[in-house]
Amino acid sequence: MTAAEVTRQRQLERQRLRELMQESEAVNGPADPAAVEVKRAVLRGRAAAG
Repeated sequence: MTAAEVTRQRQLERQRLRELMQESEAVNGPADPAAVEVKRAVLRGRAAAG
């Protein structure tokens, strides 16, 4: 893949992720910011604070 193709692929992935998040929020309501931070810490390999 060329750099332009990689960039376009990332844009498409981000757009689809945004769409999935909007669909999820429409069904389940907005995500809890504190819960998101805990999950983010886990995904980044850090122990969740508090």
